[in-house]
Amino acid sequence: MAKIDAVFELMVIIVNKGVAVEVVKIAREAGAQGGTILSGRGFGAQECGKIFGIPIEPEKEIILVLIDSAKTDQLWETLQKELSLGQLEKGIALLLEVKKVVGYLNRS
Repeated sequence: MAKIDAVFELMVIIVNKGVAVEVVKIAREAGAQGGTILSGRGFGAQECGKIFGIPIEPEKEIILVLIDSAKTDQLWETLQKELSLGQLEKGIALLLEVKKVVGYLNRS
């Protein structure tokens, strides 16, 4: 397998269930070629609601997007603007440096 020499970053976006479709749309428009959507449950300082005494745990979607670092800023800014990530309980995004990639098919 050939190692890719391009510089990539991994963006991790965690949003409420049902928002991943919008995240994927924004990522594709910013030049991402794909990603992975995972399901999860959140916990935090806010208490979970209850129905009939049963706690309701907030369902989350975690989107992993491997993107060329030259396209990262556009995606980052658009996600913040379109999804209001700076507001309470709208979601969170983080960016990780990727040192090596194998198995990535560059389609551009």
